[in-house]
Amino acid sequence: MFGINQQEKTIIAQATPKGSGAIALIRISGFTAIEIADQISKIKNKKLSEVPTRTIHYGHIFDDNEIIDQVMLIVMKAPNTFTGEDVIEITCHNNPFIIDKIIELAISKGARIAQQGEFTKRAFLNGKIDLLQAESINDLIHSNTQIALKKNLSQLEGSFSNWILKIEEKLLKSLVLCEASFEFLDDEIEFGSQIIDEINSLTSEIKKIKQTFNNKQQIKDGIRIALIGSVNAGKSSLFNLLLGKNRSIVSNLAGTTRDSVEAGVYNNDFYMTLIDTAGLRQTDDIIEIEGIKRSHEEAQKADIILLVFDGSRNLTEKEKEIYNNIIEKYSSKIISILNKVDLKKEFGHQVSENIIEISTKNNLNIHLLNEKIKEKVNNLLEKLDSPFLLNQRQFNLLLDLENKLSDIKKLLSQQSIEYELLSIHINEAIQSICELTGKNISEKTMDAIFKEFCVGK
Repeated sequence: MFGINQQEKTIIAQATPKGSGAIALIRISGFTAIEIADQISKIKNKKLSEVPTRTIHYGHIFDDNEIIDQVMLIVMKAPNTFTGEDVIEITCHNNPFIIDKIIELAISKGARIAQQGEFTKRAFLNGKIDLLQAESINDLIHSNTQIALKKNLSQLEGSFSNWILKIEEKLLKSLVLCEASFEFLDDEIEFGSQIIDEINSLTSEIKKIKQTFNNKQQIKDGIRIALIGSVNAGKSSLFNLLLGKNRSIVSNLAGTTRDSVEAGVYNNDFYMTLIDTAGLRQTDDIIEIEGIKRSHEEAQKADIILLVFDGSRNLTEKEKEIYNNIIEKYSSKIISILNKVDLKKEFGHQVSENIIEISTKNNLNIHLLNEKIKEKVNNLLEKLDSPFLLNQRQFNLLLDLENKLSDIKKLLSQQSIEYELLSIHINEAIQSICELTGKNISEKTMDAIFKEFCVGK
């Protein structure tokens, strides 16, 4: 563990988002945090250094004899704090002039502005959390769904760390068995079969967790729903209706939407990204051709496709070909919609026996469409049974660990096992685990991870 030197400067930053609101929170952390706070604030009858830890005090921030603001000061003394250092949190009125002045005063007394993620980085360096928990804090802040929120909170509390610890324990057991086999080889005592059982068990567990990585984006960012269909089928009207506001331009002119338009909406505690796409048709317009190309790309990326048909007219032969192609490729994620049923003519193309007939103009059957979308979302969520949400770094390290275990299995499959060589490979696998939790991570990699954090965290 790197550890923080006591001479490292005390840091300060606004911990709440900048913008309108009643109050803001400023966090100070470091060896001189309480001393600095005492120099810029006053509470009744005593100093902050004299009060018990985990107490809250009403006071004022002063610049010489001028009152800057009425504040609440939270005192938390090391080592039982988030960072492991002395921490002062100042709750002040949310005015940028007040916030900037408080930070300026603290800097004049010896603090410095915190770097991105530095509070969490110090918590990691001081052994308060491991790297997996540190990463879950950043993911927790940016969670867009209830599922992501719960899973990231669970990982912050150590669910993933405990799983990794069990993996490490199995590897350490394999290493002990390997070295014991090497020591007692002359006595014909070896534990190759037991090591094989442990490695096979590890491989199976890692493979199961790794397979869920592709589902992570649905949990983290929400469900992507693309509206696909011919020009003037009413996709933009439906997009605006589902969104609850006018986001896409609606016109009777064909080809109004020439690029994909995205907007997010919360629905039933889940975040959905709706994508309005360019209408599908043959055209010589270069810009429209590019828009249609993007429509096909969105269909591929989407978790759900709302395939919209124009109920006021029959499909052309070319449109039938385009629609059939999309249905053939993406049938499992399509909800077929026949729009403009208020203008309905005899629809000469069999779309689906489950087609939902709607009218965006009259708001007809929109509730049925919402129910179908909800059903489709719930079906997707049932498949997202991963206990953890892996990020790219964690996924890559598990992939590396899986490759190392594969090499170990090859050595174990030999007729005569070379236990000394095997122990080297098992040690390398243990190092991959240590890099996951941050036990042996390089400073460069660590800096790259914490740069993804906001300043106040």
